[in-house]
Amino acid sequence: MPTTQSLSRAQARRVALAAQGFCDAPHATPTMRTLVRTVEHTGVLQVDSVNVLQRAHYLPLYSRMGSYDPALLVRASSQRPRRLVEYWAHVQALMPVELWPVMAHRMAQYRASRGKWWRDVPDELVDRVRAEVAASGRPVTARALEPRMGGGARNRDHWGWNWSEARKALDYLYMGGELAIAGRTAQFEVLYDLPERVLPAHVLALPVPTPAEAARELVLRAARSHGVATVSDLADYYRMRSTRGGVEAAEGPGAMPPATDVVAGLVAEGELEEVTVEGWTRPGYRWAGARLPRRVRAATLLSPFDPVVWERDRALRLFDFHYRIEIYTPADKRVHGYYVLPFLLDDELVARVDLKADRRAEGGLLLVRSAWAEDGAPAATAPALAAELRRVADWLGLADVLVEPRGDLAPALSAVLSAGAC
Repeated sequence: MPTTQSLSRAQARRVALAAQGFCDAPHATPTMRTLVRTVEHTGVLQVDSVNVLQRAHYLPLYSRMGSYDPALLVRASSQRPRRLVEYWAHVQALMPVELWPVMAHRMAQYRASRGKWWRDVPDELVDRVRAEVAASGRPVTARALEPRMGGGARNRDHWGWNWSEARKALDYLYMGGELAIAGRTAQFEVLYDLPERVLPAHVLALPVPTPAEAARELVLRAARSHGVATVSDLADYYRMRSTRGGVEAAEGPGAMPPATDVVAGLVAEGELEEVTVEGWTRPGYRWAGARLPRRVRAATLLSPFDPVVWERDRALRLFDFHYRIEIYTPADKRVHGYYVLPFLLDDELVARVDLKADRRAEGGLLLVRSAWAEDGAPAATAPALAAELRRVADWLGLADVLVEPRGDLAPALSAVLSAGAC
């Protein structure tokens, strides 16, 4: 019997960060080639509407590529030759276009199940919405379509998902793959269109994999992006079931096998190797092509929706970093702040900062609402973080950085920035 390899927590961190692209040689001026290379590491870019600093899907690229032109991502996700398209891949996310046929079984299950969100939307309205989008000849927003559909006014009873019936019909058609997202407006509204007017022809011509083939592809992509992971980590990356009866749709014809079964097959193929990781109570699985660099050199902020930290239990296991997003927590109950970004220094998460881009201030201002050091953070943390805050402010076109006096790291950070030492 071969001996199971053991990794220290530090080694597992370095494997994971290399898999996420933090060891790639930087390009002086990031190009579309840089972006494509980066997405090969991240697999997907989670989309979120919160814009207190910068929208979520732009930030993982910045963390790995440095200052880049956000127009690159707009081109990749909304213009020909299209490289990325939105779908429910992790959650709402930009994914490589070639994953569209891999998601076909997920789309079919949404069409069949309808679910509580779309259950009461009349079939007649769904048919009319589909026909209206087809006849429009160009991408349309829900707001533009609603007056022509008579699908009911938007519900104003709740602050959150105030969707009309027509908007729900659009979402049902999108989740079922009958519509695709062509892009978003400047106001972040979704633009819907027919898949054949959004996806490249060669992608639509690709054969649809079987459920087993699709599951293998998704787990293997998750393994490449994670480097080393548990079964639950791998399942979470593309929101699959870990075991039978798990997260995704109910079992039945067309359902993909659970990640546990897929992992066992990939181990037998030699694509994955079972490993033990210091501090992990469950087996780890290392992708056969994963690198173990001697050192990771990084100094960058991470989005709350970055693949390195989006699964909070994994962040705790790898980095001993207890992380919760507090956007929906009442202000008086927040521990660290509203929009808190971890700071990665080499292979450790050494600090966290609550940031806001104040674009109404003269010249623009990066507000550091609070700054906190992790236990054992090195002396280099404050100057390295100050330099990173200057860099992110420059990327966002903000003239200055202002540190407010909250958090144990705030005084040192403010002193470094005031001294101009960064």
